[in-house]
Amino acid sequence: MKKLQKVWEKTKNFVLEAYAEFKKVSWPSKEKSIRLTAYVIGVSLGVALFVWLVDLLLKEGLATILLK
Repeated sequence: MKKLQKVWEKTKNFVLEAYAEFKKVSWPSKEKSIRLTAYVIGVSLGVALFVWLVDLLLKEGLATILLK
């Protein structure tokens, strides 16, 4: 039973400390969140396009070399 009480106390302390830290968080505004999300999507699409182009060039280059 004492072991269960220790677990309960540790859990309770963890939740209280997590809540206290959660209150300290500085959340971004809605506009900033939307802007940063758009940046992430844009960069992801840019990287995907770059990887696709490199893949295409390598595929065509190797096909040209190997099929000659």
